[in-house]
Amino acid sequence: MNLSALWSSLQVLLQDMDGFSGVAVESSFFQSLFNGLVKEGEILGSLRAGVHWTPSVFAMAQKECVDSFFSQNSFISYETLHKLGILQPIQFLQSRYPEGKPLATTFVHGSLIEMLDAAVEDAIERGSWIDSLTILPASFSSQDASKILSLCPSVQRALKSGKARMLGESYIFSDTFVKGLFDSIEKELENLNVTGLTASGSLDSSHRMKNARQEHDDSSILADPEDNDNQNCIGKSASERGSKKKIGKATGNAKAGTAESVPEFEESTTKSKKKQKKGKVISAAGVSDSKLSAKKDAEKMENPSFLSEESLIQKILTLIPDLEEQGMDDAESVLAPLVNYLRPMLLNSWMEKRKAAFTENAQKMKRVLDNLQRKFDEASLNMQLYEKALDLFEADQSTAVLLHKHLLRTAATPIVDTLLVNLDIYHKLRNGIHLEESQSLETASLSSADRIALAKGLPGALSVKAVGLVEALDGKRVELFMSAVREFAEESGLILKKLDKKLEWTLLYSYRKDLTSQVSADTDPVSLLPKVVSLLYVQIHGRALQAPGRAISVAISQLKDKLDDSAFKTLVDYQSATVALLSLVSARTGDEEDCTSDRIMSKRELLESSMPALKSLVLGGSSQS
Repeated sequence: MNLSALWSSLQVLLQDMDGFSGVAVESSFFQSLFNGLVKEGEILGSLRAGVHWTPSVFAMAQKECVDSFFSQNSFISYETLHKLGILQPIQFLQSRYPEGKPLATTFVHGSLIEMLDAAVEDAIERGSWIDSLTILPASFSSQDASKILSLCPSVQRALKSGKARMLGESYIFSDTFVKGLFDSIEKELENLNVTGLTASGSLDSSHRMKNARQEHDDSSILADPEDNDNQNCIGKSASERGSKKKIGKATGNAKAGTAESVPEFEESTTKSKKKQKKGKVISAAGVSDSKLSAKKDAEKMENPSFLSEESLIQKILTLIPDLEEQGMDDAESVLAPLVNYLRPMLLNSWMEKRKAAFTENAQKMKRVLDNLQRKFDEASLNMQLYEKALDLFEADQSTAVLLHKHLLRTAATPIVDTLLVNLDIYHKLRNGIHLEESQSLETASLSSADRIALAKGLPGALSVKAVGLVEALDGKRVELFMSAVREFAEESGLILKKLDKKLEWTLLYSYRKDLTSQVSADTDPVSLLPKVVSLLYVQIHGRALQAPGRAISVAISQLKDKLDDSAFKTLVDYQSATVALLSLVSARTGDEEDCTSDRIMSKRELLESSMPALKSLVLGGSSQS
């Protein structure tokens, strides 16, 4: 009770009484009378600061109420004392209960601290975690939890020794639990393919190729069963000369992570740029777009989505599904402090692994580019050599179409596959993905859908050129394909060598030498004919003809004016016998009573007997007129 306010009220009452309108009484008069009554014991209570009066009966009721609540619950909130008229609750409680401890909004007895201390100590010893708010009364705030945890001896010891960590204001995680989670997630980071995939989690090339197959099952290119492999005759030497109570359980085993990728590619290496011919290869707009894309990719890599707070929370719940079974209804709020502690360490670990991977991959990247340039030199020069032979058949449109398609299918396809596969490997290495050496040794045969998927996986303008290259491969004209190859090479920074006279002579010499060796050693009467025809075109026209079986007849007919009658007849007869043999083989039914087998044997014997004469056309020196 505030006595000053009381004296003011009495003065107002006196003014309102009849006959006292002119009477004025000082507040000090009332105060002196009141002090005298208190001193004589007529009024029981306590006077604080001369103006605050607490009747004894009210003070006793206050104390009894506080004692009753505190003894039953081992805590009492300051708000409760305010409602009882106790204006300084902390001082009141500390003077009354010296063994108690003040918190942010509550005063607690030592027994409550001991109870929480035992629960925390048990969680730490078991390598687990605990949310103190689930042990404490519901009225406790997170600030109260933080304060009371700091008063627990086991928490003090564990924090000092590093056996536990206090995350947020109410969570205690044992260091064993935290390390287990960190190790599990870090182990998954080792399996991440940062590729394929952007930092936001795009598919790697194998997934893209799989999906593309499902969408383009009808787009595969069927090989011509009569295709010959003469284009492999040019040796390497020739081309080289041209050249990721709530008390918890301990952490469990980590589940296997899912591979992810983060694609990134720059137009060329320094070495390639030094070799680049004069002229602007990449437009200013392309450079600007590339830089912008690279900047965005770098930002994504510094904060990859698979290490975001949401992703890590889901990852922890995946690694330790028991957490939800332990009453963790709001996983996000419970795990957020833990994730905020783990995330910087995981990011640091991730960046260190990427840096180490980049260092490790540097030599691999150089080897990939060097090998790619070497293979590209060899294949593109061969392609230019074979292209020259097509001029001999431009007058015969139907045959020209056959030869163009055959050359695209047999010689151009390996060029495209080599470019796409090796650049895909290069991208992965650039982004820190670990690849075994064996994964990049050979170029597997790709379907049209595979090529489209890999082409679309390349960055920016290079992807556009790559898609155009694949489309040109599926076209009908070799010159259009070579134009697409030039554009792709310029965009990627690769060097496309031009077939000059010296290189052409060198390649033709090697081609002729290898073909001659093959013809001399060949014992298969069917495969011999196209080799002999190809060798004749080298000897007569100085052209490396690549012809499918369906075009051999036309190729032979064009040699009529270049061979003497006897040599030409040998060719025609041998070709007719070969066609007859292949027709018999195709018509064979497998029936025991079928006499086709005898006819096949007879026809094969005839061809075998004619092989020396056929070989002599190119080995004997008398074939040309």
